[in-house]
This record gives sequence, C-alpha cells and structure tokens, in this order.
Amino acid sequence: MAYDKGLAQRVREIMEEEPGFDEKKMFGGWCFLLFGNMVCGIIKEDLIVRVGADRYADMLKMPHTKKFDLTGRPMKGWVMVLSDALDSDEELNEWVQQAVSFVRTLPPK
Repeated sequence: MAYDKGLAQRVREIMEEEPGFDEKKMFGGWCFLLFGNMVCGIIKEDLIVRVGADRYADMLKMPHTKKFDLTGRPMKGWVMVLSDALDSDEELNEWVQQAVSFVRTLPPK
C-alpha cells in the first residue's frame, strides 16, 4: 500500500525535534513514534492519529474524520483524518500535536 510521501515529510518536520522520535513502515503506510509508542501515521493520503479512548467519540464528530479501520474492526482511540483536512500546515500541526499530547501520557516501550 502506497502512502503520501509529501504528507509524511510534513509530519516528520513537525515531529523530528521531539525527544524519543522514530519512524517506520507499518500498516502498509508510514508511522511516527515517540519512545516506541505510535503517535500517527500515513495511510495512502490520509493521516491516522492516536487520540485515546477518552477523546475518541469527540474526535469522530470533527469534520473530515472517520473510524480507523483496516480489518473490519475499528481501532478505538484512533481516528483517520481525511486528506481534505490537511491542506494547511496549521491544520496538520493541530492534529499531530493532539496525538503527541496523548502519547506523552503513555509509558515508554
């Protein structure tokens, strides 16, 4: 499965100065991690973000979001942000920072 390399580079530029930053191929796309915990990723031209179970339902009410589902079973705590919502660097940064904030609450792997 291909992923949007331009979008991946934009996410990389947002996250690369974060302590514990890493990235790797996962889910047939490209994923970004902090201290071994996945923060977000690119699947095709869309962004997946980890928002946690507590914010999951609210995040699905946001425009241009849907459940993250590759197997027929949605991953709770993760939302897919459609590419339409990622045109500006400000919008992308907002989504990435929400995921970073959540992952900072998790213990390192």
